[in-house]
Formats: sequence, structure tokens, C-alpha cells
Amino acid sequence: MATVLDVARYIVEKRGPLSAMKLQKLCYYSQAWALVWDEGVPLFDEDFEAWAFGPVAPTLYACHRGVAQVASDLLAEGDTTKLNEQQVETIDAVLEAYGDKSAHWLSELTHSEKPWKDARDGRPPGAFGQDRISKAAMQQYYDSLTSQEADPVRDLPSD
Repeated sequence: MATVLDVARYIVEKRGPLSAMKLQKLCYYSQAWALVWDEGVPLFDEDFEAWAFGPVAPTLYACHRGVAQVASDLLAEGDTTKLNEQQVETIDAVLEAYGDKSAHWLSELTHSEKPWKDARDGRPPGAFGQDRISKAAMQQYYDSLTSQEADPVRDLPSD
């Protein structure tokens, strides 16, 4: 199975160096939409945690801690050949929808969504927290968006 580092490396190779925050959010949305589109099958096993600035995958954070821009050399453990065609299609769709959004915009979006808010369990803004965001909560929330008239990925508001 692929890892979050495999997905992150694919994203950076496709988009070029990204801010650590933006990379985390793109990996998060890749996982979220994979859970919906692939009927509960995750892209990777790693969980996200509800940190103050949005969802963070600790394994990925360990690779870029203290670095503002993440380039592929920081993701040497990532192996894009572990991604199958369906996974690449999912990540590409997420990049098309979210890739031009700023890191701040993506962070604010995650702050407005139920999986992160529920995992934060009422903590005040900016407060430290590492509670896990369950894959089930992600799948349930993002799947609920697909029942709306608009396409939740392609019809995002502009930043």
C-alpha cells in the first residue's frame, strides 16, 4: 500500500516545491476524496491529526519539520511507483481542484469542515492538539457533500 510520503512526493513532483502547510492540506484532501470515490479505500494508512493550523500527517511532518518549502529531496522515502492508476487519478483531480488555492485558504477551509472541528473537540483557535481525525469521519463528511447539487471539488469558491 502507498504511504503519505508516496502521495506527497507525487504532489511535489507534479506541482514543484510547496509550502509545508499546503502540501499537508493537499495530502489530506487526496485522502478524503479517495475515501469517497474509492468506497472507503484509503490512499494510505497514516492518519491525520487535528493540529491548530489544520490536518497534519505526523509522518509527513517529520520529513519537513522546520522547512518552509518542501521539495522532492525532503521526501526521499516517497515512492511514486507505489501509486496505482486510480490513486493517481484521484490525486490529479484534487490537484486540479485545490492546487491553485493558497495554503492559508486551504487551512481555513479545513477549519470550517466537520472532521477537523469535531477532532478539535472545542479547543480554542491556535491551541495545541493532536487528536486523530478518523478516516470514517472524513469519508462520511466528504461523501455528504457529493449529495449536493454542485460538484464539491470542482465548484470550490475562489480564494
